[in-house]
Amino acid sequence: MKRTLNISILLIFALSFFNAAPTEFDKYDVKVAILKFKTEVINYGTITQNAEGKRIFTFTNTGDAPLLITKVKTSCGCTVPSYSKAPIQPGDQGELEIKYNTKRLGAFTKTVTVISNAKGGNKILKIKGNIVASK
Repeated sequence: MKRTLNISILLIFALSFFNAAPTEFDKYDVKVAILKFKTEVINYGTITQNAEGKRIFTFTNTGDAPLLITKVKTSCGCTVPSYSKAPIQPGDQGELEIKYNTKRLGAFTKTVTVISNAKGGNKILKIKGNIVASK
């Protein structure tokens, strides 16, 4: 009984100690990068087989800290990304080039995941279209 009472008093003391700590999280200005794409979906439309598969996603760092893209992952090996490894300063624009292999016939929808230090975490972009045989 005495042991239970001591544990209860200790628990109450510990909880009151943690509740007394100040919780002013907005006290400090935290600078963050914000990744804003002009469009998040690129539609190739209907194109012929072996046509040019390059398309460009344009983005702006609308935040107040440098933006650093650390990795770009695609949903398959038929989509190859190309991007700048240098930090994009606040207010500056950048480009993410995507090259899709247009040898494959038929409709396609692929995702491109941009991993960066931007607020909101990973950004998922899409490319889609339809490839028909050349005449």
